[in-house]
Amino acid sequence: MLSESPIGVYDSGVGGLSVLRAIRDALPHEPLLYVADSAHVPYGEKTQAFVERRACAIADYFVSQGARAMVVACNTATAAAIALLRKRHPELIIIGVEPAIKPAAHLTHSGVVGVFATTGTLASPKFAALVQREAPEVRILLRPCPEWVRLVEQGVVSGPEAAEAVRAPVAELREAGADVLVLGCTHFPFLRDAIQDAAGPGVPLLETGAPVSRWLRHQLQERGMLVEHGSGSLHLHTTGDAPALARLASQLLGTAMTADTVPDAWRGTSSA
Repeated sequence: MLSESPIGVYDSGVGGLSVLRAIRDALPHEPLLYVADSAHVPYGEKTQAFVERRACAIADYFVSQGARAMVVACNTATAAAIALLRKRHPELIIIGVEPAIKPAAHLTHSGVVGVFATTGTLASPKFAALVQREAPEVRILLRPCPEWVRLVEQGVVSGPEAAEAVRAPVAELREAGADVLVLGCTHFPFLRDAIQDAAGPGVPLLETGAPVSRWLRHQLQERGMLVEHGSGSLHLHTTGDAPALARLASQLLGTAMTADTVPDAWRGTSSA
């Protein structure tokens, strides 16, 4: 039954919960299974080969759980492994995320767009091709912010520490002329209020959760696989500390959550 076949969503940690939140809003009847690969966070500073191995392991886990679709809710993993995943599991609907370069190029008045992301995303050929394809006439300013990922993983998304962490990177891109800012990592929407305060109220901040959820709905509907009735369900699994994920997810999603640990066969090793 479709109502028992989940949609798998994963990230290196809790960042993908920002995409999961958008999917739940758009597809409230779907059963969802979220995997936080917390034993290996962050991905942004890992090798491509390592990120590919983790992607394959988690995709295999989703298949073992009967998943009919998979969302790679991580820009780094999408850039490194989406093509490999589609080749490995052609039977699955597999959707990745990428920085919102195209809408940013349409919104900018200055012709300058700022992109905050991880080192892995910004260095990838996939990202370079995206910029060349969607914004060849726009000046793209790149700012890796791995420290922002660590803050979100610690649950620090507001207050003085968050404000201090975002202030200099935002000011750097704003002073260089960027009038649109792209949140090119799924962790970063959880820092949205702090980033908006630093950027100013009129500066658009673009993220990818809503577009991904719309595309997922389209793909499911096109294949006759959309669940349109029922209460939906959400299960959180992690390769790391399950109680820690439950506490952090409860904070970030604003509702009480529980979590389980992924079986050892899919947990992998921590070497890069």
